[in-house]
Amino acid sequence: MRNIAPPKTYRIESFGCQMNVYDGERMAEMLAEHGISAAAEGEDADLVVLNTCHIREKAAEKIYSRIGRLTKKKAQPPLIAVAGCVAQAEGEEIMTRAPAVSMVVGPQAYHRLPAMLERAVAGQRSTDTDMPADAKFAALPQRRKSAPSAFLTVQEGCDKFCTYCVVPYTRGAEISRPFKELVAEAERLVEAGAREITLLGQNVNAWRGEDLAGRAVGLAGLIRALAAMPDLARIRYTTSHPADMDTAAGAALIAAHGEVDKLMPYLHLPVQSGSDRILKAMNRSHTAGSYLKLLERFRAARPDLALSGDFIVGFPGETDAEFEETLELVDAVGYAQAFSFKYSPRPGTPAATMDDQIAAQVMDERLQRLQAHLNRDQLAFNQASVGKTCAVLVERKGKLPGQWLGKSPWLQSVHFTGEAAIGDLVTTRLVEAMGSSLGGELVRP
Repeated sequence: MRNIAPPKTYRIESFGCQMNVYDGERMAEMLAEHGISAAAEGEDADLVVLNTCHIREKAAEKIYSRIGRLTKKKAQPPLIAVAGCVAQAEGEEIMTRAPAVSMVVGPQAYHRLPAMLERAVAGQRSTDTDMPADAKFAALPQRRKSAPSAFLTVQEGCDKFCTYCVVPYTRGAEISRPFKELVAEAERLVEAGAREITLLGQNVNAWRGEDLAGRAVGLAGLIRALAAMPDLARIRYTTSHPADMDTAAGAALIAAHGEVDKLMPYLHLPVQSGSDRILKAMNRSHTAGSYLKLLERFRAARPDLALSGDFIVGFPGETDAEFEETLELVDAVGYAQAFSFKYSPRPGTPAATMDDQIAAQVMDERLQRLQAHLNRDQLAFNQASVGKTCAVLVERKGKLPGQWLGKSPWLQSVHFTGEAAIGDLVTTRLVEAMGSSLGGELVRP
């Protein structure tokens, strides 16, 4: 590669989970610290970072397609960095297949992106897929600007090794960031404008640490410490694993839902299937029955809790009867929201080589049936919310004049018109329910 001018503008394109959104924000802060500005909307950038997700099939191919579009018929294409889980899993192949890529950096090494950029400007391509997560967080810049709702990664990695999942291989073993470090970052986020913080982790409820008095605490202890911040109005967390709820720390977290007012009445707890045989084949430690009993404990602590989950249809060997068990579980729970996917074989995972892979047509049909049940229940939850009065956190302007969009305590999107500003918590009466949102009316004091 030849020497090029140092980039003046950047754009980060993040795909996949909320942790990728968080990582994208932190990379943007690093680049800004080095004098590189975000490209204006609609304008080309000198540097493009593709922050990738490897959970779904064909993720890598989509990245190659995006690289092609960035470089096609351009006399001076941008510098391109591929970050995230695809970079971790397929870094060397990316460098071989895509000569236009200057940098490949994994999710635990992106704190070294500025140094890699210096080498790229000097004409040197580089790959960094080392996995020292603690070093990454220590090297990141302080938070200076925040949206009303902010993400805070507290835990990374996974030790569960579900047979369909690449996360243990792309994000590494479970690690918990120190309590003191998290409290300090949360304080900076609040000072920078955050009214709500969502605590993130691959298995966020696996977080463990020691509080400022040296006492061992789980996620509930961290939540209680953050709730003591006067200007922080709301706390959420995602994504949880059922296995980490069946502990003393899990019991404390369930209790926190009934005792900490700032902890929002919303729980995302993936189950993946309603069939015990399929759950065992997935290496999930729970059964359908134990999962339902766990939800009963949460609902006893917080009766108005909104429930969310993840589902995979078409796991190898899944029979029609086993898929029907998933529908039965969905009907028993009544999810306020849920995410559903067709099984996607990921290279290197045990499930990818299992017998009885399900035909695409069968998976398509099952997914449509599952989503019909989930959409029905989401609409029903929203309809049951009509008539309630709640605080809505204003996040952005709507498309119509005077319209605002925000989130209810149950993570529903709410739109309304009236006098408000981004970051306000406004008292709103929910008056109209749609499938994925609600209409509201401001309640005047």
